[in-house]
Amino acid sequence: MRIERQQDVTPAVLEVMARTRDPRLREIMTSLITHLHGFVRDVRLTESEFRDATAILNEIGALASDSHNEFVLMAGSLGVSSLVCLLNNGDHGNTETSQSLLGPFWRLNAPRVANGGTIVRSDTPGDPLLVNARVVDGGGRPIAGAEVDVWHASPVGLYENQDPEQAEMNLRGKFTTDGDGRFWFRSVMMIGYPIPTDGVVGRLLAAQGRHPMRPAHLHALIFKPGFKVLISQVYDANDPHIDSDVQFGVTKALVGDFVRHDRPHPDAAEVAAPWYALDYTYVMEPGEAVLPRPPIK
Repeated sequence: MRIERQQDVTPAVLEVMARTRDPRLREIMTSLITHLHGFVRDVRLTESEFRDATAILNEIGALASDSHNEFVLMAGSLGVSSLVCLLNNGDHGNTETSQSLLGPFWRLNAPRVANGGTIVRSDTPGDPLLVNARVVDGGGRPIAGAEVDVWHASPVGLYENQDPEQAEMNLRGKFTTDGDGRFWFRSVMMIGYPIPTDGVVGRLLAAQGRHPMRPAHLHALIFKPGFKVLISQVYDANDPHIDSDVQFGVTKALVGDFVRHDRPHPDAAEVAAPWYALDYTYVMEPGEAVLPRPPIK
């Protein structure tokens, strides 16, 4: 089809998209072209702005490394990650769900740790944290034998792959739930932290007058055949940024109660005050157990 005017472009492209053999890909590409062309017309995108946009996309790709994923940061900062998560869980976002964002810092092959053990592997000053958690199905029945991968930022707000002062796989560990669906471990209390701002995402936040902070949270990825892999974050209700997460990840179901104790632990003298305790129940949904692609190595 020869293009005579701007109105001819979209029908020509849609005609080509309609030839796509795979039905799902055809649906996605047809909708993408419709909305993308509509966006270009709606904002009256200039040639200069188009060149800037393509340069930005190239820059985002160039920023990818073994320890950083700028595309994941951008998707979260635009609310896309949270929206995709909610649309695909909890009755298509109409009910609460334990699912959350994967985030850009999950790594494969975290060391296995026995229940009751610690995930602290190097000198990590901070208040002790004791986590007691259960994994259940939608009916509240315990899920035994589930693999639970946990990780979190340090008390200075850095994951171990960002911080040369931390040991390899510090504050990461993999547990197995017992017959009651329980797992428990020790760590140190995390804090909220700023996402990396030295790239495209940082410039966007600055242009919009937004802060880069994420509230303190504990990550978990739970695997059990017969269930959809549960990717979750539990947020500290007392964090000052609990209601303004830069990644739009906080939902009611994911707010935990990290309880501060100002007296020594009654059953563990080595747990000095102050220390924190988190009790939380993760709910898995039935489905296919497929691990996500790690965003970093």
